[in-house]
Amino acid sequence: MSNLISIENLVKTFYGAGEPLSILENLKMSVQRGTKVVILGESGCGKSTLLNIIGGLEEPTSGIVHVGDYNIGNLNENELTEYRSKYLGLVFQFHYLLKDFTALENVMLPMYMTGVSKKKALSRARQLLCDVGLESRLSHLPAQMSGGERQRVAVARALINDPELVLADEPTGNLDPKHGANISDILFNVVEKYGKTLVMVTHDISLASRGDVSYKIQGGQLVSYES
Repeated sequence: MSNLISIENLVKTFYGAGEPLSILENLKMSVQRGTKVVILGESGCGKSTLLNIIGGLEEPTSGIVHVGDYNIGNLNENELTEYRSKYLGLVFQFHYLLKDFTALENVMLPMYMTGVSKKKALSRARQLLCDVGLESRLSHLPAQMSGGERQRVAVARALINDPELVLADEPTGNLDPKHGANISDILFNVVEKYGKTLVMVTHDISLASRGDVSYKIQGGQLVSYES
């Protein structure tokens, strides 16, 4: 099985008024296609920064980040936009749904915007919403749904463009333990169903066992997590 993600000597340093702050230091990471990876750590350890760099949302200070055929550090803005819209599925702690659009419209919109016909985009969106258990909520606006339901819409939206890689940044962080566990189940199940690669960062150590591989960030580097 080939690697989807290959990272070498990744450094991320933040420069402010005081001393430079190095969050990631010569970090190395490889992820095989189809693998589910969980990265644990407390706030400020660099796990979200790592995810943002993989997602092309932040620039590394130095190092090499390859995802599929993409060398992330060499992409211009147009190439980054294409990479994020077609190659990635993103799930954040907050759902970022459009408040005036239904669940079905929120999910289908990213696919429709790539030039796919409305009929095809609606069909795939409907299927994905059924996959996450929202077949009875297709026409509901975000304000008419619970927090857990809104996050399920966000999971469906992340898969609409059939991405190679799903990145999830604290996807259960805004939910109570019961609904958080439900979202975790749905996310892992739908990623498994469609054969996607998943990288999730979380502070919830109960999710460590859900990954094929689990890590923690320690001293700016990725180390194996032992429960």
